[in-house]
Amino acid sequence: MSDTPLIGLPLLEASQAQKHVTHNEALLQLDALLHLAVISRSLAAPPVSPVDGDRYLIAASATGVWLTHSDQIAYREAGSWRFAIPKAGWRLWVAAESVLLLYDGTAWRSMLQSASVLQNLDLLGVNTTADATNKLAVSSPSVLFNHAGSDQRVKINKNAVGDTASLLFQSGFSGRAEFGLTGDDNFHVKVSPDGSAWAQAIVVDKTTGLVALTNNSIGNAALADVATATFKGRASAGAGDPEDLSATQATALLNPFGA
Repeated sequence: MSDTPLIGLPLLEASQAQKHVTHNEALLQLDALLHLAVISRSLAAPPVSPVDGDRYLIAASATGVWLTHSDQIAYREAGSWRFAIPKAGWRLWVAAESVLLLYDGTAWRSMLQSASVLQNLDLLGVNTTADATNKLAVSSPSVLFNHAGSDQRVKINKNAVGDTASLLFQSGFSGRAEFGLTGDDNFHVKVSPDGSAWAQAIVVDKTTGLVALTNNSIGNAALADVATATFKGRASAGAGDPEDLSATQATALLNPFGA
C-alpha cells in the first residue's frame, strides 16, 4: 500500500478489502496534523492521563513510549500514541507558551526568531497601523533609542535643499511647534496656534551660525522697559545681566573706541 509523499497518508488500492479502514486512517492523520497545535513542547515523556486528541511536540531526550521520537509530533488516538515526523516548512502553535514555531528541516524555531532580520518592509506599525505616508508608526507612552556602547545619534536626512528635515510637535494631530531644516539649510524654530498659521521665531544661519530673531515682538520683548535716552549694556564689574546705561556710562564705554 502506498502513501502520499508529504504527510504520508495511506492511499486506497484497487480491489482493496476493507477500504474504509484505510480511508479512516487517512482522515485521522489529517485530523491530527491539519491546523497543527500542540499542548506543550516541554515534555520528554508522555503525560500521566492523556485523552484522545491530545497533541505534543516531544522534547529532547525522549523516554518511555516516546523514546527516539524527539522533535516529532505525538498525538493520542484510540488510546495509543502515534507519531508524525515533521518536514521543512511545517508550522505549529504551542498553546502553553502562545508561540508559533516553524520547522526548518533540522529543528523547530520560533517564528519571531526566524523573522529576527527584517529588511525592506513596506510598512511597520507598532501598536498602531502604518500607512503610505507614515510607513513607520509607533503608538507608545515613550520611545527609547539606546546606545550600543558609545554614541547615540538620531538622523533625519532630506532629499534636496528646498525640502524639509524637521521635528514637528502636534496636538490632536495638528502642528504646534517645529524645528529643523524647513525649506532650506538654515535651522528654523517655528510655532503655530492652529497648525495652519506659522510664526517663525528663530533662524540660525547655516554658514555663520548667527542667530536672527525673526519675530520683532520677540526681539522687542527681550529689550523691554528701556529708559529714555539709555543704552542696554553693562557697566558694573563682572559678568551679569544687561543694564540700562545712562548717557555718561554709555559715553565712558564708547570713548575707548573713539580714541
